[in-house]
Amino acid sequence: MSLTFRATLPERGFDVAFDLAPGETLAVLGPNGAGKSTLLTLVAGLLAPTEGRADLDGRLLFDVTAGRSVLTEPRHRGVSLLAQEALLFPHLTALENVAFGPRSRGQHRAAARSTARNWLDRVGVGELAARRPSQLSGGQAQRVAVARALAADPSLLLLDEPLAALDVTVAPALRTLLRDVLADRSAIIVTHDPLDAFLLADRVLILEDGRIVEAGATAHVLTRPVTPFGARLAGLNLVDGRATPAGFRAANGLEVPLAEPAPVGARLALTVRPADVAVSRRAENGQGFSSIGAEIDDVEHRGDHVRVHAAGLAADVAPAAVVALGMAPGAPVFLGFRHEDATVYPV
Repeated sequence: MSLTFRATLPERGFDVAFDLAPGETLAVLGPNGAGKSTLLTLVAGLLAPTEGRADLDGRLLFDVTAGRSVLTEPRHRGVSLLAQEALLFPHLTALENVAFGPRSRGQHRAAARSTARNWLDRVGVGELAARRPSQLSGGQAQRVAVARALAADPSLLLLDEPLAALDVTVAPALRTLLRDVLADRSAIIVTHDPLDAFLLADRVLILEDGRIVEAGATAHVLTRPVTPFGARLAGLNLVDGRATPAGFRAANGLEVPLAEPAPVGARLALTVRPADVAVSRRAENGQGFSSIGAEIDDVEHRGDHVRVHAAGLAADVAPAAVVALGMAPGAPVFLGFRHEDATVYPV
């Protein structure tokens, strides 16, 4: 389902326009107060714009001008909102919570409960169907919330910091679940974590003071930012890869041993700070160090340091090193880092 969105709220300094392609997941990032949640509440129908128009696959969500105001009720928009907190109905079981959406769309009780059981099974908590929210852990409750959001069969799924309230030991599993359920589904996810954007989104918008200041493909925005906030956000190298018998292996050939074994073929993501990536003229592998050879793609001067891009990695080096090694686009180099400076996450 495609979305066309344009809205202004002068009292909040909000003026945003964007399109969402069918099956695309869009990550919205920005500092506190940038307008991220305002965007979601406008799409969901919990807030009306001063002026603007939004259409979801031909269905009018709102059309507000100086002499006209058409606002489709939230329940008729075909949109589901998954909040940071699970917000389950405390007096209903997990099954009844998930069946609520299908029932509100007109399904008979038996059909709605069947749909709910299917989604609870898909998110891995089918055995908890009879429990009430007070009997669920944070991770379990958020899985039930995911099932409830999807059981309504929304045309568009909105996710507002869905992992922020979860323990770090629970978040990777839910991130993997979200990646599976978002495949080929239109979604907008608000997040503060670049790892969420990297692993879940096709495209990124960065908002500041109610305006879009940066937009583009996720990998490009997170590795080649053009705004100060984007640069702070892109403080990590994010490398996609797979588990092999030897450890982590990226598509560019970079290999790093794993502290804990992972199933062969499992998708993984590696993070390492540009400041921890070294650039040299020779390969250095073994003894706690991994490197990969490549030609330099670009050299960025950033005040007291220079950022070198090659093989999908960024390295921050001293200007003197750039001169000494003749670092320039097209020059062959090796980029590497100590294993202890990198972190590998399950996806």
